[in-house]
Amino acid sequence: MASVTQLGYLGLGVSDMAAWEEFATDVLGMQINGKTERDSMFLRTDLYHHRFEVYATGEDDILYTGWEVKDAAALAEVVERVRSFGIEVEDCTKEDTDERMVLGLARFKDPNGLQTELYYGPYLDQLPFNSPRGLSGFRTGEIGGLGLGHIVLHVPDVMDTLGFYTDALGVKVSDFIEMGRGEHKVKMAFTHANGRHHSLAFAPHFGPPQEGVARRRLNHFMIEVNSLDEVGITLGMFQQRGMPAGSIGRHTNDWMVSFYAPTPSGFQVEYGTGGRLVDDTNWEVQHYKAASIWGHSFAQPAPRPQGIATPTGTA
Repeated sequence: MASVTQLGYLGLGVSDMAAWEEFATDVLGMQINGKTERDSMFLRTDLYHHRFEVYATGEDDILYTGWEVKDAAALAEVVERVRSFGIEVEDCTKEDTDERMVLGLARFKDPNGLQTELYYGPYLDQLPFNSPRGLSGFRTGEIGGLGLGHIVLHVPDVMDTLGFYTDALGVKVSDFIEMGRGEHKVKMAFTHANGRHHSLAFAPHFGPPQEGVARRRLNHFMIEVNSLDEVGITLGMFQQRGMPAGSIGRHTNDWMVSFYAPTPSGFQVEYGTGGRLVDDTNWEVQHYKAASIWGHSFAQPAPRPQGIATPTGTA
């Protein structure tokens, strides 16, 4: 059965492009790889031309996800499975594929309304990745096969959403984490598309809705570097600049040593190293009662005037 092979790219809508440009390059170590007439910029972390496209649209949230498949035949197969759920799938034009720099593209809204894209044939830049901070690089696997990292999405119903993504896109369950005290517990689901322990995880919204406050879809995205020193140096940069950041910790399920920090948009970035790899020939689904073995305090951003909720990070 054809399935998605990696989380290939993200679209982010932000309020402050200047802050994002400085944050992504000077602090996180990503490379800007061009700007567009769409008032967006490309952020690169490896051989792929870009892993993020950041738009000055003001949502301060995720706009879309891009999931890679092997080839045209795999794209057609996954599209048909999505359509079997009664979901309309758009067959994209050459203009659309050129905009995403891929050979084939289809898009649809997932059951929670998030624009989700399936593609094959990404453009790999002929020039080496060049971090403006001099990082050794980001861990994305040989020729980028592990994908950009991972994301955690807030969804109304974790298990319903999980069922769609496993059945339609073919991601596999890695494990579950149940957290909380007494009757106030939340259950998170973690899924993988390749050897990376998880590329996509789902969490319920934390706390009741607030009147007049939009609930953000994106809890955090994770990018992985090659060494603990690079994690520690980056945390030091947050501290030296007086930017809020949590403490380093290690997760129970993917063993990532990382810290969380608010982005200029309020959602979090997880910056880590040493993530666990999954081998589907012998992997067994597990569950945990805590997200971290040790560490991982969280820092909240300053309140934003847009009235957008800012939940803390999770695994």
